[in-house]
Amino acid sequence: MKALVYDGPGRRSWTDHAEPELTSPTDAIVRVDAVTICGTDLHILKGDVPEVERGRILGHEAVGTIVETGSAVTTVKSGDKVLVSCISACGRCEYCRSAAYGQCLGGGGWILGHTTDGVQAEYARVPFADTSTYVLPSGVSDESALMLADIVPTSYEVGVRNGGVKPGDTVVVVGAGPIGLAAITNAQLFAPSTIIVVDKEPARLDAAKSFGADVMVQPGDAAAAVAEASGGLGADVAIEAVGVPETFELCTKLVRPGGHVANVGVHGAPATLHLEELWIKNITITTGLVDTSSTPMLLRMLAAGRLETSRFITHRFGLDEMDEAYDVFAHPQDSNALKVALFRS
Repeated sequence: MKALVYDGPGRRSWTDHAEPELTSPTDAIVRVDAVTICGTDLHILKGDVPEVERGRILGHEAVGTIVETGSAVTTVKSGDKVLVSCISACGRCEYCRSAAYGQCLGGGGWILGHTTDGVQAEYARVPFADTSTYVLPSGVSDESALMLADIVPTSYEVGVRNGGVKPGDTVVVVGAGPIGLAAITNAQLFAPSTIIVVDKEPARLDAAKSFGADVMVQPGDAAAAVAEASGGLGADVAIEAVGVPETFELCTKLVRPGGHVANVGVHGAPATLHLEELWIKNITITTGLVDTSSTPMLLRMLAAGRLETSRFITHRFGLDEMDEAYDVFAHPQDSNALKVALFRS
């Protein structure tokens, strides 16, 4: 089969690779029907995630068809169309029993495309298939479900839910990439009074407007926009959706006393925490890896037509166009790409 293989910082290849095999009774083999690329994959290629070894198949977001299951798998079977979650869950450890699947102690957590081979391939081995895949409801397309593998539950859980967005809030989202746009979508479920989006790229600010943001500004204008929207108080919730020091530090400047900074971005370098300014302001700062505990709820909303996810996808490719898809996704300033999707032909 073909797979996207990491060859060390700055190097990748769409190349021949051995097909996966069952290695545990709880595994399933999935034929990948649709897959996407994540900003985290770009962080890996930059060398920001040193745990990823050379030779690793990347990717942790896919929709596919079960072709084989281990003897202990009971909830999915050959022929089922499933969403493959970015988080694997053993289902038995202390964290899994409290739905904190991202912190799984039993061999799960974020492992696909990280510490085990991922899903940017024609076939993939999915560990803990009973608790790490979700059968697609009738009428839900591969393309729509694909966005629920990572960005939609991540922005919901780590951004909006952890941030405590509530009706009437002033919410600022720093970064209008896919995660930031998903945060806009999810924040609207809680009826904030104003959603302000900050980004340097005009095309991404235009995208933020189309996703329902009320105010779109460049970073240099962010403080004035937040002050105007909040009566000078600052944002109730600031969601960091980039993963660089400047954007995190900007969130801490935009949040009001008693407010909440919800960091969603994946950071590859230290950021300065200005406690000399923040200690007196009663600020709450949260970080997090998605648990995907919200995925069943989000799938129900998708099936009911209460959630629109296809609009995240701006570019579509065949699986064998993986290199081109990476180039497009990695240069959004040239391509205006939000999310790319690749499909089995």
